[in-house]
Amino acid sequence: GNAAHAERAARLCKCDLLTSMVHEFPELQGIMGRYYAANDGEPDSVSTAIEEHYRPRFAGDDLPISHEGQALAIADRLDSLVGIFAIGQQPTGVKDPFALRRAALGVVRLCIEKELDVDLEVLLNIAAAGFDKSLDASSATGTVISYVMDRLRAYYQDSGIRVDLIDAVLATRPTRLLDVDRRLQACQVFRKLPEAESLAAANKRIANILKKTDQRIPDQVDNGRLVDKAEKQLARQLEKISTVVVPLMDAGDYTPALKQLAGLRKNVDAFFDQVMVMAEDDSLRANRLALLQNLSKLFLRVADLSRLQS
Repeated sequence: GNAAHAERAARLCKCDLLTSMVHEFPELQGIMGRYYAANDGEPDSVSTAIEEHYRPRFAGDDLPISHEGQALAIADRLDSLVGIFAIGQQPTGVKDPFALRRAALGVVRLCIEKELDVDLEVLLNIAAAGFDKSLDASSATGTVISYVMDRLRAYYQDSGIRVDLIDAVLATRPTRLLDVDRRLQACQVFRKLPEAESLAAANKRIANILKKTDQRIPDQVDNGRLVDKAEKQLARQLEKISTVVVPLMDAGDYTPALKQLAGLRKNVDAFFDQVMVMAEDDSLRANRLALLQNLSKLFLRVADLSRLQS
């Protein structure tokens, strides 16, 4: 798309609201804007974006086709969400006078169905910066992210995806909606693997162990302090698999990454069968906790698998 055309469309997209035509026929908003812009000699991509930025107007409506229209549609909705949340007029259980539910769902659909890999947090901060300093708009961005994520949860539930899978991904607090989609797809594949149940249980166990300890856990595992065969093997395998998995995750290829991690199942099971994590010896214990923490962190780059139900 053309960034200058998108910006031009943004400046003109609400002009038709001031005309007698749209005043008489409100349903023509955007449509008249397109005609006026074309009549004034604006480029096609500008006039098209002016009409398209209102889409989706209702559930199941078409999305904008042009990149300029998509950019404008997202910007307009995020601007409304931040501004209205900042003045404390966010939707309540029943009341949603500014149709913010629809706006948030529009953002969700645009990012996922048009595969727009944008960071919601970054965009909301830009939107907040556009408001006058007298309104503390930046204080609303966190609430808006939660609100959009709630709409995202509903969007996936409506399409039949299990709630525990959605929660497992959202628990890691991602802010790129398309990234959430990729992680969810990976979790759906992972859940069907024979190793899934055992590794979900192991992640639950690790989460509980790490939560209960008040000991400072080192960032790195000290291989020299590994004594039991099972912990040595787990550390070796984890190191080996990490070299494959980390680049995959960096590229957003979560499905092959989780399939690789599933290969750790035997080592993880053996570790819990044969190794006393909370050893008497301080340094042994800290090292074992570090090993578990590193394992957990790798899984958490995709989802909190401890939340998966069998």
